[in-house]
Amino acid sequence: MSSIRLDASKQYYAISSLVVGYALCSSLLAVINKFAITNFNYPGLLTALQYLTSTLGVWLLGKFGLLHHDPFTLDNAKKFLPAALVFYLAIFTNTNLLRHANVDTFIVFRSCTPLLVAVADTTFRKQPCPSKLTFLSLFIILGGAVGYVATDSGFTLTAYSWALAYLVTITTEMVYIKHMVTNLGLSTWGFVFYNNLLSLMMAPIFWIITGEYVDVFIAMGSGSNTLFNPVAFAAVSLSCVFGLLISFFGFAARKSLSATAFTVTGVVNKFLTVAINVLIWDKHASPFGLMCLLFTIAGGVLYQQSVTGVVTTAPPQRDSALSKQDNHNYGNSDEEKGISAKISGV
Repeated sequence: MSSIRLDASKQYYAISSLVVGYALCSSLLAVINKFAITNFNYPGLLTALQYLTSTLGVWLLGKFGLLHHDPFTLDNAKKFLPAALVFYLAIFTNTNLLRHANVDTFIVFRSCTPLLVAVADTTFRKQPCPSKLTFLSLFIILGGAVGYVATDSGFTLTAYSWALAYLVTITTEMVYIKHMVTNLGLSTWGFVFYNNLLSLMMAPIFWIITGEYVDVFIAMGSGSNTLFNPVAFAAVSLSCVFGLLISFFGFAARKSLSATAFTVTGVVNKFLTVAINVLIWDKHASPFGLMCLLFTIAGGVLYQQSVTGVVTTAPPQRDSALSKQDNHNYGNSDEEKGISAKISGV
């Protein structure tokens, strides 16, 4: 019994570390990406550089024996390609949203995703239906978002078009990639490697579709300093490093949390993002808008409490053979769900 408790304690702290790492990266990356896209106005190229850094980083660290990732195979690439496409679209719309709107608008639309993910998770992945308290907390998030949008003085059709596109793609990405990490069987670094490599391969297609490659070639041919000035270089470099970090912590956390819990974790940690945004930029929401924004985040905290209560009080009812089989899938056993619910509010 004591050894079981010790293992559970180790697992709890291991998952806690992953969630804390993801929370820090997620809360800082929105501000870093906004800083990068402000000084380097090429969203397609910026995301491609992030994918390139992550792919090369994993490959080089693997070559030096500092980590292990699954080798590239065409069969796994075919299976993971749809997830990589959805991921690319989510990052692409995210970057363009930050290009046309302030960080507050991004956070509000990001805060609406738990409600949609909860519905999609129940509908498509046959997960248990959230409790009434859980749905109440998710609608509080939605209510705060609606209040923010109603008072947003920076409303533009372009910004909100990208916001809606981001909302659809990030919801799909949260549910579908959770399905992939549960069933494909790659290691965490394997998922990071495949995801960024396949996304990098897709980058030229979007450069052509959006016509951004023309702007890049014009900037290079004119000899202007818009591509390689020190501030832009520092911003892009920092964005690439955090892109690699959030890739690892994101996939590791996905294995340990439900899709909705993972999504809300990304919302709750935006307290730090809001604080940084208010301190360093003058283009943010009005006081009432900020209050609505904090209201959405508070709904995320309530969600965590409702899930913790539901999961930890439900007694496991599985036979031993099924439990052994499920323990091979991260985040699927009753014990892991209880641990995940405890730490997902960090």
